[in-house]
Amino acid sequence: MNTGKKSILQKGLGRTRKLAKREYVYERDAQYFAQVSESVKDLAILEIKELGGYGLRPVFRGIWFKAAKIDFYRITYFARLLSRVLAPLVTFECIEKDDLYKNARKIRWEEFLTPEQTFSIMANVSESDITHSNFAGLRVKDAIADYFRDRSNCRPSVDSKDPWITINLHIHQNIATISVDASGGPLHKRGYREESVSAPMQETIAAAIVRLSGWDGSQLLYDPMCGSGTLLCEALMQYCRIPAQIFRKGFGFERLPDFDNTLWERIKAEANENIKPLPENLIGGSDISEHSVNAVKTNLMGLHFGGNVQIDLADFKALTPLENAVIITNPPYGIRMGKDQDLNLFYKELGLFLKGHCMNCVAYVYFGEPRFIKKVPLAPAWKRPLKIGGLDGKLAKYELY
Repeated sequence: MNTGKKSILQKGLGRTRKLAKREYVYERDAQYFAQVSESVKDLAILEIKELGGYGLRPVFRGIWFKAAKIDFYRITYFARLLSRVLAPLVTFECIEKDDLYKNARKIRWEEFLTPEQTFSIMANVSESDITHSNFAGLRVKDAIADYFRDRSNCRPSVDSKDPWITINLHIHQNIATISVDASGGPLHKRGYREESVSAPMQETIAAAIVRLSGWDGSQLLYDPMCGSGTLLCEALMQYCRIPAQIFRKGFGFERLPDFDNTLWERIKAEANENIKPLPENLIGGSDISEHSVNAVKTNLMGLHFGGNVQIDLADFKALTPLENAVIITNPPYGIRMGKDQDLNLFYKELGLFLKGHCMNCVAYVYFGEPRFIKKVPLAPAWKRPLKIGGLDGKLAKYELY
């Protein structure tokens, strides 16, 4: 049971678990679900395994995995590529709306919240007799509300912005799964971004690019068009072993009835002890926009060792030549460039900069609009689609010898 004083409803129903023991799916099978973009699923599989997950089974838009409780907490706390982690409660056949309502009402909701607390529903339906996600979510909402109303004549309220707990419903081919969002919100929202620029890069894309670069801290990592600094922040966090969710104030797994606070505090303490410092002059960046430079400095200020990242106000074409460095960057495009800019010329100049000013370097350039790859007068070693956060982009690798 969650910590804190028990409500009258919880006291009255506290015997439920003892009288009718029925484990939830995540308890019985140690099984969880990670929502992840299709384009980074291969990387996410490796990440989950590295953090202790096993028995992985990739499916559309996610990965089923098994984990001991300690590793389940770690995966949610450390993972840089996942969108959400879900703890499944029940799975059942769902053909009619009554199937959904009846099965949702069987869950012991007093183990997760009280009438004084709030909840939200996230629903997704595909290839099923129930065709509308909003309708399916409404049936689960009604089931939870009626469950409490029948027992205490009061019910919890729905809060879509800042709920106590988020319930996830997924129906695929008439099989429904009701889960608790163990993340407590989208995992790409790290919490370090206090200042931003137009069309900022999503954190999970940046983390994927850093991972694909293979950067291990043995060379300078530099972003010559750093914007608000998402790539630099993710590189710093990866190198320093800072948990991706270190700034998150609360997690959904803290709402689970078997939440182990002692174990959770131990994980956080061990993570803090394992953070390593960032040497000076190992990560750097620049941007032609003063607003962007101020934004990235502000964002880095809130991170461990962010002061060791050198940020300069400069046009990339005027930079001192780079040598033996890993370059990662997300060039401005579309809305970030403005309508009056000649994008064809811009990307030609970017290619000339990489070719003439980056000696013995490797560059990883993310193109939010892949058609501009052809405008760079360099042949990429490889190109890889990265479709996350509404962007249909590609990452290109350039070997500069």
